[in-house]
Amino acid sequence: MAVGDAYEEDPALPCGRTLSEVWETAEEAPDDPHTAGCPHCQEALAQLGVLDDYVRQARNGAAGEAAEAADAEAAERLTARVMDLVRTELRPGRTLPLGEPADDAWITEAAAAKAFRAAAETLPAVFAGSCKVTLTAPGGPMAVSLEVAVGPGRELPELAEQVRRRVRAAADEAVGMAVSTVDVAVVDLIEADAGEESA
Repeated sequence: MAVGDAYEEDPALPCGRTLSEVWETAEEAPDDPHTAGCPHCQEALAQLGVLDDYVRQARNGAAGEAAEAADAEAAERLTARVMDLVRTELRPGRTLPLGEPADDAWITEAAAAKAFRAAAETLPAVFAGSCKVTLTAPGGPMAVSLEVAVGPGRELPELAEQVRRRVRAAADEAVGMAVSTVDVAVVDLIEADAGEESA
């Protein structure tokens, strides 16, 4: 996969390698000592595995030229979302306060967003994408905005409420962060069969 050719952004990891170098090395030299011992490269490769799974999912069940074209478009959308997710997780972003001001405890936005995406994906056929965590006021609670793609046959208002509950629970129990609002945007519907009509 020539990632560097397909995307203009090719961010460097803390170890100095770019995403495209990591992924090309994994294909060409799977026993590379640096890759095997570098946590940053391992995290990038784990995200590549997510990307491959999503693309495979989009391709399953395709039949005929029309289905293949629709499948390619779905794969492209999923690939773009996962690449955005990879870039987000590799950049720690801003630090956000935890607990009371006197606690002097902090978490990076990327770490909090990762916990919230994982919480959303505990629901069946829910795939979390972009997640933004912002302060509503200095020292105040956070606002979370989360994009998700979902499988067929789900009632979207009910699903959005389920995602909100999972994210709030993760904020309270796993992260220790006060959250005032959770906005959920359903950005894609992933169909069971490529031949089904998109909603």
